[in-house]
Amino acid sequence: MERRSIVKKMLASVAGLSVFGLAKAAPVQAAEEKEVNNVTMQDDVPLFSGSTKLGNMIFIAGKGAHTAPFEIKAHTEIVLKELEQELKKAGSSMEKVLKVNVYLNDIADYKGMNEVYKGRFGKKPPVRTTVAVAKGGVPGDSLVEMDCIAYV
Repeated sequence: MERRSIVKKMLASVAGLSVFGLAKAAPVQAAEEKEVNNVTMQDDVPLFSGSTKLGNMIFIAGKGAHTAPFEIKAHTEIVLKELEQELKKAGSSMEKVLKVNVYLNDIADYKGMNEVYKGRFGKKPPVRTTVAVAKGGVPGDSLVEMDCIAYV
């Protein structure tokens, strides 16, 4: 009960300041428009984008490898190259990646994926979450899928 009255008093003080012109309201700015690249269509309707950019933030959709050889090191290499290409198209780079999500079709591939992954994001690597999805949970024939968030 006491906490509620303190909050009410604080709000009343701020309201009082604005009445006397002592508190300024933050200027209202128009919202930025998001940019999208590589839009995938389904039945002539946009389904998802390869990347979305808002301000200086870039969100890269999951990339997979759906080709032979069906081996984790080869698939990891393909996926990392696709991420890098998408980042470059959006005006960024591997060194500017802040967060990576890795989805493995099989947790047994964790070590092999790491062997190819290490060092790919420069000396200041991004944070990363790695999960193994239920067997067959990565779409298509890919053994690994990755997405990321970066900045320009």
